[in-house]
Amino acid sequence: MTRQLRTRASRPNYAALMGLAADEDGAGPSNAAELEELDGDSGSDFALDTAAEDPVSAHEDDSTMEIDESEGEPDEDAPPRKRKRSAPSTREHSILDYGSASVVSKAKKTPAKATPRRSTATIPGVAFSSSKQTPGMPSLHHRHRSTGVYKKEGKIERLVKQPKLFQPGATVLTNAWASNEVVSSRVNKSLGYNIGPGPLWEILEDRGWYKEAGSAAGTSEGEIRPRVHEHTPLKTYQVLSPEESTPYLPTDVGTTDDGALKPPPHVACSFGPFGKQVRREVNMFDTLKMSDFFPGRKAHVFNAGAPVWGLDWCPIHPDDRAYHQHRQYLAVAPFPTRSHSPLIGERVKRPNPACIQIWSLQPSSAAADHMKVDDGNTHTRTAGTSEDTGEMRCEMVLCIESGPAFELKWCPLPSNDPTEKGAPRKLGILGGTFEDGSLAFYVVPDPNTIRRTAGSSGEQPLLVKLSNPLLRIELQETCCWCFDWANSEVVAVGCTNGSIAVYDIEKALYGEPGTQDHPLLPTHYFRVHQSAIRSLSWIRAPVYDPDGDVTEDNSTVIASGGYDGVECITDIRDTCGNVLNRTRDVVAAMEFSTYTGSAVTVDHENMIKAYSVSPSTLGRGHTVLEPNGPIWSLSASDYHPQLAIGVTDGAVLTTNTMRTTRRGGLVPFLEHKIYQLDYSRSVGEYRMLESFLPQETQNRPAASRQNKSVPVGTGAWPPEVGIHRVTWNDGNGLAMTPLLASATGSGLCRVDWLLGRWARDQIPYTGIEGMRGETAGVFDEDDESD
Repeated sequence: MTRQLRTRASRPNYAALMGLAADEDGAGPSNAAELEELDGDSGSDFALDTAAEDPVSAHEDDSTMEIDESEGEPDEDAPPRKRKRSAPSTREHSILDYGSASVVSKAKKTPAKATPRRSTATIPGVAFSSSKQTPGMPSLHHRHRSTGVYKKEGKIERLVKQPKLFQPGATVLTNAWASNEVVSSRVNKSLGYNIGPGPLWEILEDRGWYKEAGSAAGTSEGEIRPRVHEHTPLKTYQVLSPEESTPYLPTDVGTTDDGALKPPPHVACSFGPFGKQVRREVNMFDTLKMSDFFPGRKAHVFNAGAPVWGLDWCPIHPDDRAYHQHRQYLAVAPFPTRSHSPLIGERVKRPNPACIQIWSLQPSSAAADHMKVDDGNTHTRTAGTSEDTGEMRCEMVLCIESGPAFELKWCPLPSNDPTEKGAPRKLGILGGTFEDGSLAFYVVPDPNTIRRTAGSSGEQPLLVKLSNPLLRIELQETCCWCFDWANSEVVAVGCTNGSIAVYDIEKALYGEPGTQDHPLLPTHYFRVHQSAIRSLSWIRAPVYDPDGDVTEDNSTVIASGGYDGVECITDIRDTCGNVLNRTRDVVAAMEFSTYTGSAVTVDHENMIKAYSVSPSTLGRGHTVLEPNGPIWSLSASDYHPQLAIGVTDGAVLTTNTMRTTRRGGLVPFLEHKIYQLDYSRSVGEYRMLESFLPQETQNRPAASRQNKSVPVGTGAWPPEVGIHRVTWNDGNGLAMTPLLASATGSGLCRVDWLLGRWARDQIPYTGIEGMRGETAGVFDEDDESD
């Protein structure tokens, strides 16, 4: 009996499934096949984007700001690669994966169509679309720049002429940057044209958000930043004699033969142009004008007596600035001695004498003679000389017993008493973390009212001892190391055990009944880091209700960095930290930039990165700057996108965070070195170098791949030259925001007046009016591809 073969079952036609035409003889897919890339996404997280490989398509699909047509070139560190065909594979292709490869007949090849939308059936009755989907996130190979989180609509104030020191800024109402898409696009593009070290005064705008402004759309500075804590009482104080204040002031390391404290030694430093520097000996409370060495320069240097960690500008309400002759007050917190070195997590016992110095930048004595200030409540004065660079003066020394301050921050909104109130009046509320492990808030008296009642002259600083702080917060199991204000009522504290504590201090500051007898408990207390938290910052953005309206709730998001090298962003409604980045170094600085909507912090190899907190680009980061040393401090402003950086090598740098996102354009990536402090160990003297030319930001990873040498620092610098703190002058109006203060490890501090400059000295859109949409018209820049 012959063997019977069973009937062969039919098999699916793979050519029909792939949508390919068979040959005339019906051979179909039996011909040799080769791989070819499709236009669709492969679905793999590790697959390269076609936009990165094709510079033309990348330029067409890019949705970020582009300020010039020539800037549509591909990135230098990611050169475009030619598309190559893969070699024929002998492996059978899966019928379920059509996004990565297609089978094409050699005999007959159909031309590629422009992204046709089709449905492919893999299983009878089931079909899926194979058209390319536009991703919601920017390309992985693209330097994106995020936008601000809080988009204020309506009207806002802007300057009409270049600001000058000690003169009020003339403002008019204009369209806010988020009033419509056209204005937003024009403003963001124009911000990339800044090639100067400071902000562009024509485009300054207050983008900060505080819940005290209310839900109404305020336009003036007094409405956006209202006066707060007006009824907070001024604590008792005592005016000390120079002998009584000696234990509180910075001293020398040694003592005299009879055991008395010695004043700190002078700082020998050379100033002036390179090769023509002049040696000066700067004692404690001495000041120097940089205009004596560089004519026309509005910069000042003063000596606080010891290394400074705490530094911040005091906000003054706009109605009271004329009374103060537009003085700018600066809080400075020096260490007791130059050799003082605090230990993390170890608190000192009270009383521990220390001081906080209140300095002022005020009109010079020659210019003050031309000013007429009434003794009453009418504060009219004639304008001073336009060339007045002002002078620095130590107005008052606050003697405290909480130990030296690690960080100082004034209440971000004006908390000074109105001038109609009788003397003595308060200047503001100053908070800080101190070596006794506490977070304390002091009511700082107005030095003018104290000087008038005490009959003291203005040549020597007032020596005032504060009895007790307005509020002291202590945690038994840990120490307070850093803090930040969310607004005038809520603060967040970074602790040495890796925890974050959030406090609502409104009732305690007002001194309501019941708050003095019971300890103030945190509203939130949670652990985020494995070691001490070095720096934290509130993401000052409003909370929206389900209808999309802004509520009057407090901010809820905190960005923090610790000694464990972890950078986290935490929503206090969830209390679970989300890791943005991990680095092999201490995260010494964390700053929130309102203009870019990013948490700016440090990364490995001394890089500075900005991580977006916008919902559409959450967690995406790009490199801002790569200094030659570790970072000590960062400062971003609510009025402009310039970022200030304090570096361990003694350099103060600034750069534009709203620059274009691609290299190789007409506007380069510039970094400006304001000054650099050097120290000679052999002779024990310093020198301050300045007038550096701007340099293009180095792209070290790209240079290393191209075997290019990039100059780097030695990696070892004296601790005396480190820039411990930098801070922009926020809270005193658009006219005073170009002021930048910095403090060093030598005790020398500096205040600079910095302004920006338009590329090629041309304002885009034919002027600020066209940029802000104040005048009708269509400009060529609107048609540029993003």
